[in-house]
Amino acid sequence: MSKFWSPFVSTLVPYVPGEQPKLTKLIKLNTNENPYGPSPKAIAAMRAILNDDLRLYPDPNSDLLKQAVAAYYGVQRNQVFLGNGSDEVLAHVFNALFRHGRPLLFPDISYSFYPVYCGLYDIEFDAIALDEQFQIRVEDYAKPNGGIIFPNPNAPTGCLLALEAVEQMLKSNPDSVVVVDEAYIDFGGETAIGLVDRYPNLLVTQTLSKSRSLAGLRVGLAVGHPDLIEALERVKNSFNSYPLDRLAIVGATAAFEDREYFESTCQRVIDSRDVLVKQLEAKGFEVLPSAANFIFARHPQHDAAGLAAKLREQGVIVRHFKQERIAQFLRISIGTPEHNQALVDGLGDL
Repeated sequence: MSKFWSPFVSTLVPYVPGEQPKLTKLIKLNTNENPYGPSPKAIAAMRAILNDDLRLYPDPNSDLLKQAVAAYYGVQRNQVFLGNGSDEVLAHVFNALFRHGRPLLFPDISYSFYPVYCGLYDIEFDAIALDEQFQIRVEDYAKPNGGIIFPNPNAPTGCLLALEAVEQMLKSNPDSVVVVDEAYIDFGGETAIGLVDRYPNLLVTQTLSKSRSLAGLRVGLAVGHPDLIEALERVKNSFNSYPLDRLAIVGATAAFEDREYFESTCQRVIDSRDVLVKQLEAKGFEVLPSAANFIFARHPQHDAAGLAAKLREQGVIVRHFKQERIAQFLRISIGTPEHNQALVDGLGDL
């Protein structure tokens, strides 16, 4: 520990992102990136502003993109918050909405950034166990808390909580903020954004990294009651007034406006997921029901770490987690049909 560190830094356990290998010949099925590129209209919009205006600061409120998001979801602009990727949005959520001196609730198998943010912002938490089928039990969250957050579909399991169950959780926690992290919602679920006008304690976060293929651009958003959004804006403007650059604002706006491309690429991922699930089940894998652009699978006769190593030798990278409950699962991102076939071929006859 450096003597120059603030004392709390030595106790932080940082988030570990999925590997980004330097070798280009590897097939990356480990970080849930979209195998299809962004909307051509988004690329064109960004190219159009590659000019001398880059010497100027971007709009600190990103009003162009806020209006596009509001129009897409049928909400008001003051119900939309934007940030540098949904991870930054979530960081502001933890700081602005969860520091109440009571434990934050989230699933024990969930996005591993949640406990990291709790460490960063000194938030007590209670990790609620998923059931034996790795599903969220809504009744387990009807207990005193300082807030609730969960991904829907969950990560890394891919399992979806029905919208009726989300609403049940909101009703049973009227005095707590409930954050639904919808990074993967477009691959098989129904967004909870339609509930925000009825539940002032609901905040929904999303990202353009997955379904809109803009992971390299870093754009995230939240939709909720204006009071929740104001809290996020106050924290954001005390941290970084310009989280989105000029390229991100116009590129993300064009991506939201190009519904046809968005819907077609999402459907291609869904179709490929269905095919891959059948192929893996034919090899004896158990695959959890997924509504995401990845699947979570285990084989009863083969160690997951060994399978991941075998696949890597074949040039295919998948994600393996060491957490005890899921140590025998592999999280496999959905690639192109060719990438998915390379995965199946790499497994061979096991």
